[in-house]
Amino acid sequence: MPDTPPLPDSAPALLPRNGAWSVLTPDGELLVMTAADIKRELPHWSAPIVIHAPAMARRLDLPPPPRPSPWLDLLELFAFTLPARSVPPTARGLGLALGIDERRLDTPEADLLPDLAFALLHRLAQSRNTPEAPVRTALAWRMRQAGWPWGAAACAALGLGPRDRPPAGAIQPNDALKIWTRLPKWEETAPLPAPGAYPVTGEEARARLRAILGEGAEQRPAQDAFTHIAASAFAPRTTQGDPHMVLAEAGTGTGKTLGYVAPASIWAQRNGGTVWVSTYTRHLQRQIESELIRLYPDPAERMTHVVVRKGRENYLCLLNMEESVNIALSRGQAGDGAVIGLALVALWAAHTLDGDLFGGDLPGWFADLFGRGLLVGIADRRGECIHGACPHYQSCMVEHSIRRARTADLVIANHALVMSQAAWHALDGSDTSNEDHTPTRYIMDEGHHVADAADSAFALELSGLEAAELRRWLLGAEGTRSRARGLRRRLEDLLVHIPRLETPLDTVLLAARALPAPGWSARLAALDPVHRAAAVPVETGTGEEPTLSNPTEMLLHALRQQVLARTQGSPEGGPRRSDSECDLYPMPDTLHMAAQAMERALRRLAEPLRTLVARLDEALETEADWLDTPMRERIAATIRSIRRRALARVDGWCAMLGSMQAEKPQQDGETPQYIDYIRMDRREGQNPGERDVGLYRHWLDPTIPFASVLAAPAHGVLVTSATLRDETGGDVHDDSADRAWDAAEARAGAIHLPSPAIRASFPSPFDYAHQSRAFIITDVAHDDPAALAGAYRTLFMASNGGALGLFTAISRLKEVYRRIVTPLEAAGLPLYAQHVDPMDNATLVDILRSERNASLLGTDAMRDGVDVPGEALRLVAFERVPWPRPDILHRERRIHLSGGEPGRYDDRIARLRLRQAFGRLIRSRQDRGVFVLLDRRTPSRLLSAFPAGVTVRRLGLSAAAAEIKAFLHAQDSTADQLH
Repeated sequence: MPDTPPLPDSAPALLPRNGAWSVLTPDGELLVMTAADIKRELPHWSAPIVIHAPAMARRLDLPPPPRPSPWLDLLELFAFTLPARSVPPTARGLGLALGIDERRLDTPEADLLPDLAFALLHRLAQSRNTPEAPVRTALAWRMRQAGWPWGAAACAALGLGPRDRPPAGAIQPNDALKIWTRLPKWEETAPLPAPGAYPVTGEEARARLRAILGEGAEQRPAQDAFTHIAASAFAPRTTQGDPHMVLAEAGTGTGKTLGYVAPASIWAQRNGGTVWVSTYTRHLQRQIESELIRLYPDPAERMTHVVVRKGRENYLCLLNMEESVNIALSRGQAGDGAVIGLALVALWAAHTLDGDLFGGDLPGWFADLFGRGLLVGIADRRGECIHGACPHYQSCMVEHSIRRARTADLVIANHALVMSQAAWHALDGSDTSNEDHTPTRYIMDEGHHVADAADSAFALELSGLEAAELRRWLLGAEGTRSRARGLRRRLEDLLVHIPRLETPLDTVLLAARALPAPGWSARLAALDPVHRAAAVPVETGTGEEPTLSNPTEMLLHALRQQVLARTQGSPEGGPRRSDSECDLYPMPDTLHMAAQAMERALRRLAEPLRTLVARLDEALETEADWLDTPMRERIAATIRSIRRRALARVDGWCAMLGSMQAEKPQQDGETPQYIDYIRMDRREGQNPGERDVGLYRHWLDPTIPFASVLAAPAHGVLVTSATLRDETGGDVHDDSADRAWDAAEARAGAIHLPSPAIRASFPSPFDYAHQSRAFIITDVAHDDPAALAGAYRTLFMASNGGALGLFTAISRLKEVYRRIVTPLEAAGLPLYAQHVDPMDNATLVDILRSERNASLLGTDAMRDGVDVPGEALRLVAFERVPWPRPDILHRERRIHLSGGEPGRYDDRIARLRLRQAFGRLIRSRQDRGVFVLLDRRTPSRLLSAFPAGVTVRRLGLSAAAAEIKAFLHAQDSTADQLH
């Protein structure tokens, strides 16, 4: 067995612990030091061993480390040694992954970190004689040359001396980065026939469920009944446009995932079709994928039958990877952090299951270490895919997943993707491309979010950033170092063979100059008299008075002035918030004229775009003698791209601007189809004083387009969630129960279908009266940051960590974190926070799941879909009632969709959010937990949000803390006795 190489000489190690730092000094002494002491000594030490260098730097109040990081980050070594495997970025998480004795992980000290490094290097040394060793060795040499702190140790582990380089006959370092040359290629297959329509009976579904669970599994009658009713969604359709829709509410712990997988897998195998399982959050997407291990234990078989699909922009683009590698290599060898990050991506790409850069098997903390820009640069975030013209087309990971999805039994996707694909299929009509193969059966998990997802998917936004993005997509980089490829560059090989494309293309590119030119945001801000008076710095780049000669910029200026005139200094949108909005009507003449000019400019753009599409479509027929299959696919993909990325957007904008020519009807009682308004907000990357502004159009009822483009064309749709209905309990014949179901049908779009949905509800199997407690704190002032922070500190201390703190505002989250992080960590209770810690949400949840006494502060992204079973989560504290945000969208919907009861409409939204938050707490029969609402103004009518058996008590903070401690201490004592 190869010897494990030594670590860099006298490497110290740093590990935050109990409000201070456990430090292994260069002399091998284990000390407890303060951050100030470390900052003083750090310049005199060699590179320390750490876990997650950006997070450690923030905790030390140091600037983020440069790239390549000068520190020895164990996560980087983990990514090199065990690619395509995730791990919580903590000492305990790494220790568990590497098989370290758990007794050392309960109270880890800094001397654990060198042992973790030795364990990783030992595994690396063991891989020396494997088939992938030459590539790994070449990458290690290249990373060492680029300044990777682990480079020397990794090379030594792989048998490469300090002065050695890979032998001449082996793969060379620069070639090792070129992963696109080594990936497998997909092969085209014959088109599949349409799936059959044979049904699945309830008894068959139950039998499949029992087979999945195996002998000796816990009997859950509710899961059995859920499976039986879920099979109804797979009955043969009898009338076009009238799918079988099943609304099935399944309480937490029912086991609904395997409950619907059972009939779905039978139907797919029996009929040769694919069932699409759609979720709202990435958390649940990952959870469903892991649950399917029970159905397909063999990884190779699972790869055949199960595919996770996301939007194209989430996957590694090999052409962008090639460009990034070439640019990085052209900069020279020394000190290039991009080379190190790209080398790790190349290693990951050889092991990944699907090539998903965001939420797949690339660890979530990778972007934290190497910058999100690196990943964005190697994904197709700019929508510039050239499909069949790409030299890596047959190795493309997106195309692999598309083709696998065609023959898979189950595709796990998200609501945004399935809705957009259904919409594009409806728009394109006869388009039957592989990517848009339309399913006939859907399972919409997290069904309470169907309306929210539809609202995003079918909304229209004419903003500065959207219009500038379209200009960039059409014209490419304009005098910048950007790698953006314009439409001409993407079509250049087609122009050679089809010269009649030249004239409409030139006309498109000329018309595109009516869209916002680079620097538009600064020019708009510079023309703002309010910012001038406040002396807000705005960099225009020229030093001259800005002028707007572009019709889009003039429209944006008019929109901006209307927002500022109607909201500046008001409670709705003044300087206290980074965003503001106002009604479109009544509309001043200046905005009316700007909208007319903009509509004319867009129609001048739409006409040649249509001509371009028509001539490409014509070429598919008239050029058949020389068009091979890849070129035909290329032309078809180009047509789709122009329609989707440009023409559909321009047509939508024209329709919206055209409707502005008539004043908004003012007749009482008239229900609008759309809600039009103006919004201004600051986007990521914009300078102070600059804000994006735009005209927005949302459906009043977004489930109308959902029902028409997705549900109605389908044969069967199962919509399920733990929180479909507002009220809980009640007799099936009770009027309130019927009203709750009616509201659920409205939110799921079922009311827009010909036949009524099948309704079913299955209670949670948990004994909430025994397993949980719920309190409303009565003596904490909601508007006092110090009191709020003190309450969180008291509650987290009482639970001894294992807590999730939820907030309705990021500003309050950050303020509470600032006030309580030090005392909690001094007590040995690590605190993490969304929007504070340099980690993505999935990484933060992984940490909470793996660290028994850690706590996490988060917003609504942590309220839904997060699964943290066991003792890792035993307290959920909500800072205030999650009322809906009182914006224009909500105002119009509560007026027109509330049935004349706007207060009841608000209450229903708040109750459903509270139910979701409570649902994070109890995830198994063994769990015990406490839910706390820190809002003494909570009305009693909202308390029906909590499950039957939960008594919500109003107590003072100290009394509630004492009861929490006693309740959870009894749990700990029982666990200790069992242990």
